Amino acid sequence: LLGTQQPGASGLRRVATQFIAAIGDPSFKSGGGADAWGIWRVDPGPRGVPLRDWPQLAAAGGRARTGWQFDPYDFWVEEYGRIMPNPDFPLPAGRYAVTGDREITTVLTVRSSGEWELADGTLHDVTHLPCRAARYAPVAKGASPGSAHLADFPVAPGGPMPAISGCTHKDYAVIFVIAIEDK
Repeated sequence: LLGTQQPGASGLRRVATQFIAAIGDPSFKSGGGADAWGIWRVDPGPRGVPLRDWPQLAAAGGRARTGWQFDPYDFWVEEYGRIMPNPDFPLPAGRYAVTGDREITTVLTVRSSGEWELADGTLHDVTHLPCRAARYAPVAKGASPGSAHLADFPVAPGGPMPAISGCTHKDYAVIFVIAIEDK
């Protein structure tokens, strides 16, 4: 973990796994735009609603059984076709121990300007490839998760998220956070 250092030794404290939704060039080790990144403090997948259950979520006024509120103008879907709660935006400035649960665990530094930097590796190296997430925004009247094609799910690891008719979408990388800066 972090080479031979433990998170506490570097001013970071362990946390239950959190999840960053990041967008950017996977080959970069630093850049801008982290002010457009979000964070789920709790795993959003298990709290998600399968696309096939969209009619029940809509009938419940968008309130999921797990308590989160669906936003019809800005919604998220993950690789298995579950509608998820939105992450918190923006990702707060600070230092995070991050991993893609593969070879690299490193420190991500996020500045209030939106600039970000990894101590080691690239955005691809810290992306958990099996996890996929996309942010959808309806642009056509009546567009919703109900417009999705269920056969498009699940998405292959590392593959693009499918379009949903009547919506724009952006694919986000999912990065595991295992420790955060003590402030």
